[in-house]
Amino acid sequence: MVNKDQVAGVAKQIKGSVKEAAGKATGNRQTQAEGTADKIAGKVQKAYGDVKDKVKKAF
Repeated sequence: MVNKDQVAGVAKQIKGSVKEAAGKATGNRQTQAEGTADKIAGKVQKAYGDVKDKVKKAF
């Protein structure tokens, strides 16, 4: 079962990847850094959702 944190985390990772690629393509380091930060935040949010799901299944 997928929860909203897992979905939002994956979406944030995708958004970050696109933003990071756009920053690389244009040479804009700030956009690239923001993309990297979004990807990391997405991974954290997805991991939180994964843990939340495991706990829910345990009970």
